[in-house]
Amino acid sequence: MKKTKSKKRNKNEISLKGDSSGLFLEVMISIAVFLFAITLAGVLAINSMLSNWSDSILGALTVQIMPVNNIDQGKALEETLVHQNKTMEYLLNVEGVEDVKPLEEKQLQKLLQPWLGDSVDLNQLPIPRLLDVKLNKNAKIDFMGLSEKISEISSQASLDSHKLWLSKLIGFADGLRNLALVALSLVFAITSGAIVYATQTSLGLHRYVINILHIMGAKDTYIAKQFSRRTGVIAFIGGALGVAFAIPTIFMISKLSEAIEGGIISEAHLTEYSWAAIASIPVFYTMIAMVTAYYTVKRTLEKTM
Repeated sequence: MKKTKSKKRNKNEISLKGDSSGLFLEVMISIAVFLFAITLAGVLAINSMLSNWSDSILGALTVQIMPVNNIDQGKALEETLVHQNKTMEYLLNVEGVEDVKPLEEKQLQKLLQPWLGDSVDLNQLPIPRLLDVKLNKNAKIDFMGLSEKISEISSQASLDSHKLWLSKLIGFADGLRNLALVALSLVFAITSGAIVYATQTSLGLHRYVINILHIMGAKDTYIAKQFSRRTGVIAFIGGALGVAFAIPTIFMISKLSEAIEGGIISEAHLTEYSWAAIASIPVFYTMIAMVTAYYTVKRTLEKTM
């Protein structure tokens, strides 16, 4: 005779499919994941924007040396170069400055050509001298103080003013990122509260079945696992729906920001890792929902049963 091997199957003695709290939780999680994904995309985009600003904008300074007015062009150029050299000598001794290079005549003419046109002889014009100042990666520069000091060193020298308001703009963007992180925490906390509430409601609806299971010898951990699995399925479905609606919304916002050509907002973009993080939100919420439901059931049963 052939022996038949009995296969153990995980059966849910508690029927949770028709539970009204499940639909409530699914809707709550889908909305929460949608908001979470949009906010997370904003945080990641701001991080990218701040990183690009630090590399391309705050990683360098521009100092302008105004030409000295003199009828003798040769003497005027000579005096202008004296101011340039004094400013360069000071900047090279400033903490955080890595290198200082003056722009050559050809580079200056190339910069001015689009504004003045081809018909203007730039050699006949008093062209300001520009110093390209490269900063160390972790340099902390007081732009206002540096601007005042440069003016004292040379009456013809001045720091490019966009550095002053860009430093304030970066502070604003950093504060905006922190607010977004707070919003992420709030969304997460509200979702966890909804999971606890829905789980406790479901426990109340099935209290008679749970009592019978306890009489039959079922442990709290066995019952908690059934609720945890069911909550995990609900969380994954709700999370997938939330991300499915969030991704087109993020693309739409991204397209609108691309319309600002050459603007500082165009520096904000999402990398492949950012999209991977957004796509993994349903898995993250599933794990959190399962753990929250499991311990909610255990604590509730320990207090009431």
